Amino acid sequence: MADTTSMGSSVATDETSELIASNKVEGTTVYNRQGEHLGKVYNFMVNKRSGQVEYAVMSFGDFLGMGGSYHPLPWKALTYDPSQGGYVVDLDKRKLEGAPSYRTGEEPTFDRAYSQSLYDYYGLPYGVV
Repeated sequence: MADTTSMGSSVATDETSELIASNKVEGTTVYNRQGEHLGKVYNFMVNKRSGQVEYAVMSFGDFLGMGGSYHPLPWKALTYDPSQGGYVVDLDKRKLEGAPSYRTGEEPTFDRAYSQSLYDYYGLPYGVV
């Protein structure tokens, strides 16, 4: 997507060197450090007060949009790797399989206690963005 300025040049409106539009993050592949495909970013949760992304919800094990589970991952656990064109997390599939997750229709209450439990599971300090 591009926007044309009055000078006639094209300016990207959905991605810069530091920012990216939410629609470009959703669907991005998530890998572990070994390069294994873990899932895709389904969506992400933004703190209404601070405006900071708290965690990404990753779809895991779904086939044609059916039967998968969703795993919220603290946003600070993901690192964008341009060489892979996706996000990288420092965990293996076994840790992910035991992680807090839910299925469609079983969404948790995304409150402070739930967020704290996610950060605790991944060994990250909560509240430090």
